[in-house]
Amino acid sequence: MPDGDTRNVLEVNNLRTVFGTRSGEVHAVNSVSFHVKPGELLGVVGESGSGKSVTMMSLIGLLPSPPADVREGEVLLDGEDLLKVTPDRLRDVRGGEVGFIFQDPMTSLNPVFTVGYQIMEPVRRHMGLNKKQAKARAIELLELVGIPGAAGRLSDYPHQFSGGMRQRVMIAIALACDPKVLIADEPTTALDVTIQAQILEIVEDLRAKLGMAIIWITHDLGVIAGIADRVAVMYAGQIVEHAPVFPLFNDPRHPYTRALLKTIPTVSGERAAKLQVIEGQPPMLGAAPTACPFRDRCPLVFDRCHAENPLRADVGDGHDVACFHPLAHTAKEAVA
Repeated sequence: MPDGDTRNVLEVNNLRTVFGTRSGEVHAVNSVSFHVKPGELLGVVGESGSGKSVTMMSLIGLLPSPPADVREGEVLLDGEDLLKVTPDRLRDVRGGEVGFIFQDPMTSLNPVFTVGYQIMEPVRRHMGLNKKQAKARAIELLELVGIPGAAGRLSDYPHQFSGGMRQRVMIAIALACDPKVLIADEPTTALDVTIQAQILEIVEDLRAKLGMAIIWITHDLGVIAGIADRVAVMYAGQIVEHAPVFPLFNDPRHPYTRALLKTIPTVSGERAAKLQVIEGQPPMLGAAPTACPFRDRCPLVFDRCHAENPLRADVGDGHDVACFHPLAHTAKEAVA
């Protein structure tokens, strides 16, 4: 993070998103709040279906409406509430001030257009460059993300690139207009570990060079441990714990976070113990939460957990937890 720059480039307050279905409403995002500063990387983790992607897509109007309905909240980009702007202004924000990298580059890239066209299109729309300037910018971006022979590859189609190279193209498109915020939705999930490491290195390098804020969505806790400044843990559409990365991994205070960390496989010289699991299933989201969403899977549950949904409370040093009985501080559970 740049020294002395303490402003929030993006601030989200009490965001709620509901889907209408034939069998009733699904409350996918429930009073989610977080912020990110310039040059900072916020990791968002949790099980599949915890609301990570829906939350981020809600910010910039990427969910179809209907069935999606962003009912409450604020999404402040440098103080401007994106939930109240016109559709034209929101189109300017998408790809211009907020970049988005999707999970699967093969389905996110248009197979009938060249990668050069797909990079140049947002540049010409958002930055007002002519065709020659846009082409030069496209070559610069492909070189920036490590694609060799960039000028010669502008006329290639997505199927002519490997999975790792397609993901680099997606990063180039997301960065095309120098966004203030980059949202990366599990961008390395479908890649092998070698390519994953290369993509992570590129993102870290670009963050250092460009100073943009990054939100990195993943279920891979190992990735987050290596790149994040802060981590938000989501469960059943809510953030249940939020902390700087090292305190969260070394001293998790929410029962869900600690259980999640214990599911990480370890490699040692000893015979591997049985992989730990979190018993039970996440709750159905057919109504706004009126009780702790983790209560049916929590070993510390008591009567109040069934009657109230705990709010996030500060437990010190930028660490907050949504739990009536946050776990005691301990160094014994430290995660390497």
